[in-house]
Amino acid sequence: MLSLNSLRIACSSPAALQLNWRMTHRLPFSRTLRRRGLCMCTSFPSKDARAARKRKAPVYYTNHVTSPMNYCTDQVRLNCWNCHHRLDNKPAFFCMSCKVVQPPEEETSYFHIMDCDYTFTLDTHKLQKRYLQLQRSLHPDNFSQKSVKEQEYSESQSALVNKAYKTLLKPLSRGLYMLKLEGLYIEEGTESRAESEFLTELMEINEALDEARTPEDVDKIGVDTKEKLAELTEQIDAALREGELQAARALLTQMKYYANIEEKVKEKRSKFM
Repeated sequence: MLSLNSLRIACSSPAALQLNWRMTHRLPFSRTLRRRGLCMCTSFPSKDARAARKRKAPVYYTNHVTSPMNYCTDQVRLNCWNCHHRLDNKPAFFCMSCKVVQPPEEETSYFHIMDCDYTFTLDTHKLQKRYLQLQRSLHPDNFSQKSVKEQEYSESQSALVNKAYKTLLKPLSRGLYMLKLEGLYIEEGTESRAESEFLTELMEINEALDEARTPEDVDKIGVDTKEKLAELTEQIDAALREGELQAARALLTQMKYYANIEEKVKEKRSKFM
């Protein structure tokens, strides 16, 4: 890790001064979201978040500060590959000068691509609206008469937008992505470390689903599963707001199992149609 003196030399800016203050006061840092031309560090408030949660005010987890894990020496200025005009918008889908599609910035946060607040309870309607807007302008069909390079860039941009949209749309994939940004992962085989009481509960639900003989029996399991997923959503959001990432990871592991049960309920219900 870089020393504080190195950071002072590399980033002599208000963000760096804020970094020095945070290091002096021993405040925790979280994983940096890298974007070309911007260092964005995500952190989770505690006291303010709890107070906001009590009054049901939205809390967003984004602080524009420099992190010692990934700091900026200068803001990188990107230029259009076609006319070399400076690209001020980030992410830059098109050049504002020559209107040519630009290559995707792969390291850009999905939240930034989809213009969403960095929060677990994001506005999915806004997400869908942004998705449709981007796909209308970036879809490869719009570039069939353009150069080969533009066709390739449109395909790459469209694919990246698709991936970002699908990741952020559902709570489970969204939560897993947020933990990934923080350097935490849910590995395969986590059932071996899950609590035996929880695994027993899952086995009983799966057995009841297998033995269900009427649509009503299946629907009851489906309703119970939806209620459990809603409860987990609230708990995960609270854990992320308070910076309890390990607790959020454990809850997301549970959500992963219940999401699988929800899919099994849909499959079982389809057999009665």
